Amino acid sequence: MTGEVTLAMSAEFFDALVKLPRAQQQRVRGLIRKFTKNPTAPGLNYERIRNARDPRMRSVRIDQGYRAIVYDTGQGGRHLLLWAAKHDDAYAWAMRKECAVNPETGAVQVFTSQPHESGRYPDATPSVPAAPADPSTFDSLKDRQLMRLGVPQAMLQEIRTVRDDADLDAMRERLPEEAYEYLFYFLAGDSYNDLILEREAPSEPVDTDDFETALGRNESRARFVVADDEMALQHVLDAPMEKWRVFLHPSQRRLVERRWNGPVRVLGGAGTGKTVVAMHRARWLARQMAGSGHDRDQTGGARKRILFVTFTRNLAADIENNLRSICSPEEMEQIEVTNLDRWVVGFLRRQGYKPRIVYDKDRDQHARAAWEHAMARRDSALDYADAFYEEEWQHVVQAHGIKTEERYLTTFRVGRGTALNRSARAKIWPVFAEYRKQLAENGIKEVDDAYRDATALLQREQDSPGADYACVIVDEAQDLGAPAFKLIRSIVPEGKDDLFVVGDGHQRIYGRSNVVLGRCGINIRGRSHKLRLGYRTTEETRAWAVGLLEDREIDDLDGGRDDNRDFKSLTHGPEPSLHHFDNRSAQANWITQYLDKMSQRDEPLRGACIVTRTRNERDALADGLGDRGVNVHVLEREDPDPEHDDCVRLATMHRVKGLEFDRVLIASVNRRMVPLSRVLRKTGDAAAREVAETGERALVYVAATRAKKELLVLSYGRRSEFLGQDDYASDLFG
Repeated sequence: MTGEVTLAMSAEFFDALVKLPRAQQQRVRGLIRKFTKNPTAPGLNYERIRNARDPRMRSVRIDQGYRAIVYDTGQGGRHLLLWAAKHDDAYAWAMRKECAVNPETGAVQVFTSQPHESGRYPDATPSVPAAPADPSTFDSLKDRQLMRLGVPQAMLQEIRTVRDDADLDAMRERLPEEAYEYLFYFLAGDSYNDLILEREAPSEPVDTDDFETALGRNESRARFVVADDEMALQHVLDAPMEKWRVFLHPSQRRLVERRWNGPVRVLGGAGTGKTVVAMHRARWLARQMAGSGHDRDQTGGARKRILFVTFTRNLAADIENNLRSICSPEEMEQIEVTNLDRWVVGFLRRQGYKPRIVYDKDRDQHARAAWEHAMARRDSALDYADAFYEEEWQHVVQAHGIKTEERYLTTFRVGRGTALNRSARAKIWPVFAEYRKQLAENGIKEVDDAYRDATALLQREQDSPGADYACVIVDEAQDLGAPAFKLIRSIVPEGKDDLFVVGDGHQRIYGRSNVVLGRCGINIRGRSHKLRLGYRTTEETRAWAVGLLEDREIDDLDGGRDDNRDFKSLTHGPEPSLHHFDNRSAQANWITQYLDKMSQRDEPLRGACIVTRTRNERDALADGLGDRGVNVHVLEREDPDPEHDDCVRLATMHRVKGLEFDRVLIASVNRRMVPLSRVLRKTGDAAAREVAETGERALVYVAATRAKKELLVLSYGRRSEFLGQDDYASDLFG
């Protein structure tokens, strides 16, 4: 066979590629380019693998000691690149693998069926098996239903031997990933009908010999990427280390590659790929706009862009860097990535806006002085704590944009724990009126007021031709308040593909009030979706983290309740381990020994992060580890995480948001530290304290779900009430 071929690379191939020595990784790149021009070129040694279970398995030479495994689909020049390893290991892999198009889902699948006791493997079309002596978990499903859930035809008899989770887990490495996923959910209690609703069934009968059509289906695109030309090949090979850049789960792709008739909301637990979906959505829209001419307004004027906003500068910087890794330069020209505060400052400055914007009055001496001046006007007949006034200002007055006494007297104070009649409100209002007066005299605006001013300016210009943006994509939506969403609604005109909002109320860590998108002019009815498959954490870590927020009221960003009951991770690992010490020094000693053991296993220290609740505790721990000879790198608020230095990271729970590490050590989870006592003391009533404690639990949830492989929770002195009762003994390193 000669002539150019089209190559589809599997996700498993990328797993194998990153395990090769660097020299062989580079040779694979050359091999792929050479193979696509002529698979039988001299030096490639393209050959059939004798006695392989699947007769279409082939090998090609990487070098004298390494081989790549390709699959000849029998369809013109179409090949699948499946694996790469040392010569004998590669052949052993290919000998036991099979590849086929599932006749029900139409997806290309690679799997390992089990031989019969006779040593023979199942026929391609198995006969109906005899009923087993013990009932199978899947006895209620017919063969065709099992295949619709992703089970290969050749593995039907094996699946019918599954009795429980342990049996299914034992087969996981041999099953296609989508089959394991849907069988897992069926075992967890989901009905067959509900699971099928999530699948995109082929509209026509499946031709199991047509690999070209099969590779275009979303189920296949979650596992295979087709490099149609040299540029596409280069793009794929430049970023094989992080598969999210190339592969999307079908549930994610359905959100990304679609024209929506209005705003979309996407929820999902930590690690379900919400930000990945948002980034791929931005890229897809950029391509669609460029291809259709929608990147310019109706008058042919200035190019419209996609605005991608998130809450913090760190996250915006990370997102922009990641977008550059999946987008072409032309696509990136159409995407503006920023945090919302920065966007507002730039917009208002261009409008000649004069007031200085304050983001935290406690950290601004002029704003704090204005507040203290206003608080001096409190009515002595009222017995409310100082914290009550601060909460009332933030969660009622600012959240609703109240500027008059009459509006304050009639506003519904949803979520507030202390009831106020009109008389009490009338006595409270002078404090807020005086604070606004003081701010105005000092030329200061709080950020929520700046949002409202920007919204008013945008609405004033709404009738002018040619809005700047065709779409706004919002990441970490749970950390934005109502004034921010009213502003976002004003940035882009209502219409198709206008807003794409992703978030998770379980990760609200900045003290914002709950948002109801519908009250901000953002109607998501019929366009609300939830991702429920975790990609980052193990199931053991996920369960521990979710338990922190069990029975807590978490909102869904639109007035309803959200929960993580259907949030699952399909990877497994060790149970999170809790370790307690007498003092901070003993904790540092244990961490030092733990990191030494990592080094002995040749694990880089940069794969671990130590997380604390406060900066002071972080810095004290960094000093202690440094004194013990540990290489540390402290992640500050505005600093990016360097990728190459081999130092253990230290970060606060707030700073670690958006990052991930193989191993996370949440340190100093002590009484009064977690939850932080000063945060709880600053609450004005029991309801506010409950909200504050939920926020503290959310911080630990965020920190825990940064762990990909292992989570360790450390404490000293008296451990946090989040960890249970003080019925423990000191835990020494073993």
